[in-house]
Amino acid sequence: MNNLAWRGIVIVGAAALALWAAYPPKEKINLGLDLQGGIHLVLQVETVDALRAETDKDMERLRQELLDQGLAGVQNERTGDTAFVLRGVEQTGEPVVAKAAASFLPGWDWRRVGDELRFEMTSPHSRGLEEMAINQALQTIRNRIDEFGVAEPVIARQGLDSNRIVVQLPGVDDPDRVKRLIKNTAFLEFRLVDYPPGGGGAPTREAILDHYGGSLPPTVELFTEDTRDRQGRLTGQVFYALEKKRVITGRDLRSASPGSGQFNQPVVQFSLTPDGGRLFGDATGANVGRGLAIVLDGKVMSAPRINSRIGDSGIIEGRFTSQEVQDLVTVLRSGALPAAITYLEDRTVGPSLGADSIRSGLRAGLIGTALVVVAMLVVYLGSGINAILMLGVNVILIFGALAYFGATLTLPGIAGIVLTVGMAVDASVLVFERIREELRAGRTVKAAVDAGFGNALSSILDANITTLIAALFLFQFGTGPVRGFAVTLSIGILGTLFAMVFGSRWLFDLRLARDPRLEKLSI
Repeated sequence: MNNLAWRGIVIVGAAALALWAAYPPKEKINLGLDLQGGIHLVLQVETVDALRAETDKDMERLRQELLDQGLAGVQNERTGDTAFVLRGVEQTGEPVVAKAAASFLPGWDWRRVGDELRFEMTSPHSRGLEEMAINQALQTIRNRIDEFGVAEPVIARQGLDSNRIVVQLPGVDDPDRVKRLIKNTAFLEFRLVDYPPGGGGAPTREAILDHYGGSLPPTVELFTEDTRDRQGRLTGQVFYALEKKRVITGRDLRSASPGSGQFNQPVVQFSLTPDGGRLFGDATGANVGRGLAIVLDGKVMSAPRINSRIGDSGIIEGRFTSQEVQDLVTVLRSGALPAAITYLEDRTVGPSLGADSIRSGLRAGLIGTALVVVAMLVVYLGSGINAILMLGVNVILIFGALAYFGATLTLPGIAGIVLTVGMAVDASVLVFERIREELRAGRTVKAAVDAGFGNALSSILDANITTLIAALFLFQFGTGPVRGFAVTLSIGILGTLFAMVFGSRWLFDLRLARDPRLEKLSI
């Protein structure tokens, strides 16, 4: 009897705890994108940008190291995404190059071709950089969304070897701002201005081309800067020819914060890592009088004149509003993306569509549950009430677990609950049919119940454990709605084993304890 009481306390306590965790459901259950609306994005990481930035950084580091070793007059030029050349190195200086390359460029191969030393990034090194860029982009986007405060976002790679990222943000209050925050890739670069030499910009594209005789040299690229009036309205553009070689990138940033400029306008204050500060200081110290362009996502924000050597800190100006500065700081502080991003899909799910999905899912679940209840009562009479009670406990446990672990309920998740209802009833059917067989064979009610649960247990465990394994694989390798289905199905299977085996047996034992001489069972 004591054993029976303790089993009852465990069952009732588990149901009460789950009910407390899930109530009220509107506040405790997180709904997915398909149930409450939000935005769905598919992004592609342009890993070639990360390769170019790494190539620029490595070739400049090598040139500086050779200069420190006494090889003056060395010139470098990037000739591809993962290739560059050194010029001005005599054969007598090759041992110095070999030593420096072995120390600072372990992922590069090089050889002499005529008067040039040609460097090529090795395939394993380039693949590693691409993989690192994708993983860093994933973490950076996740950090930005976390700072913005979106609850239960889905941010995952689309496939194991893909450079695409899926972002789902359910229930956002300000979709447009979130889109801007994510779409602001904040690929930050500092480049020296080649023309006009002191910054300021040229009025037309033709003025830039005329300066170079009609075509740009291979070492520079054309960029634009928007011009605005005092009210912030766009008035036109100016043009710059910038060196392809980057001085530093956003990867060299250590921190960023909002600030005020010389005329009290909103600016972004930044500080650099030790390596970034050294490169920045060397470049600005050697180019006093030239313009230094701050390039954000392929557009010049400002191009101030270098008046003196700049150390490991500075400001970013660009006629920003206070809100734009705050968002830019959020983006930079959460980590600058190692590469630009292309948006392959941008879809908004309205709240009304989510409400329709909830109604349709609940309607399907209620109709299915009602049919199951009727079938159990018709086929198994009084024992069907046993199954229905434990089915209710199972559903309560599912919602309690979803609320406790902060899991997200999606439309496929509702399908997982409906499937769980079917599997729970299947477990009851296996037990009840075995009890019927034992009763037909002339065994007592107590013996038939013992045999029914004992003989059916292996079949129930086999069906539920194999389904649980499949659900775990779906959770591990799936994304978004697939994982939502796997979560609810996994919780439902565990709830089924607890309620339909442990709980249902307790109800039968409770009935037999009240009437040990029970001779007939309503089944």
